Amino acid sequence: MKNLKKAGLLILLMTFIVSCAGMKTNNAVSGTIESIERGKDGYTAKINTEKKEVYFATISIVNLGGPQNYKELKTGDVVSVKGEIWKTADENHIKVTEIVSVK
Repeated sequence: MKNLKKAGLLILLMTFIVSCAGMKTNNAVSGTIESIERGKDGYTAKINTEKKEVYFATISIVNLGGPQNYKELKTGDVVSVKGEIWKTADENHIKVTEIVSVK
């Protein structure tokens, strides 16, 4: 009986971990930078997509894997970025893990 309880608890724990991992998605966002707000370790860029969606992109040296991957983007740049996307009630956010292109 004790082993059955342990097995059930383990299955419940594994289900919880898998469900939490699926809450964020890795996707790409492309669009024009409307504004930039500087922060301590990087900046947040407001990206407007062709579909008129707005994403707040958190760009930092740590999230990009080091200074060799970090780029200072400017207002008006057309960018494509990849990372973890999540949504709040009225905002879209992306934690950028890769800057794919800048024009």
